[in-house]
Amino acid sequence: MRVTHRAHDLDVEVAYEAMVRMRRFEEAQAEMWRDGLISGEMHLGVGEEGVVAGVVGNLVDGDAMALDHRSTPPLVARGADLESLFLEVLGSEKGLCRGRGGHMHLLAPDLLAASDGIVGAGAPLACGFAFAAQRLRPGHVAVAFFGEGAANQGMLLEAFNLAVVWNLPVLFVCKDNGWSITTRSTEVTGGGLVRRARAFGVRARAVDGGRVDAVAKESARLIDRARRGNGPGFLLTRCHRPQGHFLGDPMLRMMTEPLDQARQLGPPLLRAAVAGDGARPTVRLAGLSGIGGRIARLTLQYTLHRRDPLARARALLDADTAAAIEERVSAEVRAAADNALSQAGLPGVGAGR
Repeated sequence: MRVTHRAHDLDVEVAYEAMVRMRRFEEAQAEMWRDGLISGEMHLGVGEEGVVAGVVGNLVDGDAMALDHRSTPPLVARGADLESLFLEVLGSEKGLCRGRGGHMHLLAPDLLAASDGIVGAGAPLACGFAFAAQRLRPGHVAVAFFGEGAANQGMLLEAFNLAVVWNLPVLFVCKDNGWSITTRSTEVTGGGLVRRARAFGVRARAVDGGRVDAVAKESARLIDRARRGNGPGFLLTRCHRPQGHFLGDPMLRMMTEPLDQARQLGPPLLRAAVAGDGARPTVRLAGLSGIGGRIARLTLQYTLHRRDPLARARALLDADTAAAIEERVSAEVRAAADNALSQAGLPGVGAGR
């Protein structure tokens, strides 16, 4: 049976609730990580809520998602059990993947959702989902989420080509924050990503990822087009991630804690600059200048582009409605986190070890 799902107007209350739930979940994860309850690197999706809510709001049961290493926000938006997700990142056998997936390698078969920590891997995975939908569930689509740092991965470009050749019902969603870890993306990527996608024959659009209403509108058009069998789409969304590449990002620490970082990093950098062996002094100074330039550009970006997608969505609602949503969702996430910690035999958030 073919599914039809026309582009529709955004339900701002539903979208805002999803965005608040994502944000509160990520904040709780951050607290657990800082308390030493979650091991390894932690890649948060804070700042991506407008992108995720805008796209996921256009999906229906039977649609699939292929996710990257910031996989928890889309799963939360899609309705994954919060307690099960918390237990998973805590490494519990009671977690979504029995504690073996962490936050980067999650699988939710009932939601047709899977994530992969390999950069760019979501694109071919989404093509697999889309091929299955094309053959088994006509009218359904698959969505791939990835950052602009994945744009130069061969598998992503091959996925674009395959999606066009096979006319797959897939939407590729790029979350562009302008940084490929600690490198400005413009320094490693030639041309424009929209033009690149169009060169393969993919229908492509760009949108402000901080505006959930704009993302919902553009993604609805591309998803509806894919459902009707008219081929793949690409949505380039601009977003800002205030936590950097991962929690504890050293680039951000240099910007937010300059005196402390200068005390820690200054002496070894100075010793390296005046050491008797190694590269010429001019080369070393150029390296130091490059680090300083990156910090300056990062500072400028964070000064000029700190518009929170939640704040922008909240402005579309009356104050009482927004406050009621925030209170209810915050209590829901808090309860899920406390229950997960209790089941895992761990102290509550903020309690430390």
